[in-house]
Amino acid sequence: MAQKNTPIKESPQEAFVFGKNNYRWMLLSIIVVIIGFMLMIGDTNIYEFRKIVLAPIVVLAGFAIGFIAILKK
Repeated sequence: MAQKNTPIKESPQEAFVFGKNNYRWMLLSIIVVIIGFMLMIGDTNIYEFRKIVLAPIVVLAGFAIGFIAILKK
């Protein structure tokens, strides 16, 4: 028995889950988190406002931006 030469069905190309805009938001969130950790660097005066208040807020803001970037359509 001869086999028929049937063309292979190509599945339609699947779209990416994230768009270009989502990747930009993710990159922004990574940069903000890195800036927050850089604000924590230093060995003088561990109880400085920048280290115990400002830096954690910046890091949390970076994580919030990342969360928004994941959930944004």
